[in-house]
Amino acid sequence: MNTDLLIQLTVNGIIIGTLYGVVAMCFVLIYKSTQIVNFAQGEFLLIGAWTCWWLLTSMKVPFWLGFPITLAFMAVFGILLQVLVLRPMIGEPIISVIMVTIGLSIFFQAMMKWMFGVWTAPYPEVFASKSMNILGLNVQTPYIMSMLISLVIMAGFAWFFKFSRMGLAMRATAFNQQVAQSLGISVKTVFAAAWAISAVVSALAGVVVGMVNGVSQALSFFGIKVFPAVILGGLDSIIGAIVGGLIIGVLENLAEFVDSQYLNWGNLYTVAPFYALIVILMIKPYGLFGTKQIERI
Repeated sequence: MNTDLLIQLTVNGIIIGTLYGVVAMCFVLIYKSTQIVNFAQGEFLLIGAWTCWWLLTSMKVPFWLGFPITLAFMAVFGILLQVLVLRPMIGEPIISVIMVTIGLSIFFQAMMKWMFGVWTAPYPEVFASKSMNILGLNVQTPYIMSMLISLVIMAGFAWFFKFSRMGLAMRATAFNQQVAQSLGISVKTVFAAAWAISAVVSALAGVVVGMVNGVSQALSFFGIKVFPAVILGGLDSIIGAIVGGLIIGVLENLAEFVDSQYLNWGNLYTVAPFYALIVILMIKPYGLFGTKQIERI
């Protein structure tokens, strides 16, 4: 057994797992506040990554300025998307709204191809060193940045939902929209804020992955890869999203180790999370921390 490779892949899994956890929280945030599963989440990563890339390469904006501009743009983008496209769907069957998010996913993919092409575009050098040596392990610098930012975001989410006025409003809306509205909470504002936060956090993940692998249509697949983490943790649990992200991140890297050392199938890294998804749905469909819904007929 190649112990060094196993340790390296496990650490990589933990680091990428924190990123999965952050994107999974975006799924949960939208679902808790609007009861919608956003299948265009991966496209939020793609749009954010392309926006930052365009600012850095075409507009020659430095990263320290282009990055926050990208996040501000994505906040506005999320609000406009909710107001113009999804707000008119309030009161419609859930399946109709889900189909709208699938349509948005296809539309955004086509638009990004038309605007930026289909080839992978590398990010300009942002950090002085591409990787860092930590306790003998070689870790990509953007992933270290992403892990630190992800931990800050997780702590921020915990504070936001427990102490902030908007966070409490979101929790109340998630519990019961009609009761929240009767208490003076603007449900429409809560919906718009949820989509804005989701777009911003997803864009952050997109920029990090883009700095490591370049920007291409493959980024949109990231949202689908995160979905098993959402189901594993529970579709309505923030804590579950974090735990699920870490488990899936480590799982796919361990699958790569087993595949490279023993099986030699060649694609276990990609499909392992979806095998896990099938097992989760069979054994514990509400996830580790999800709320069980009991229906009586």
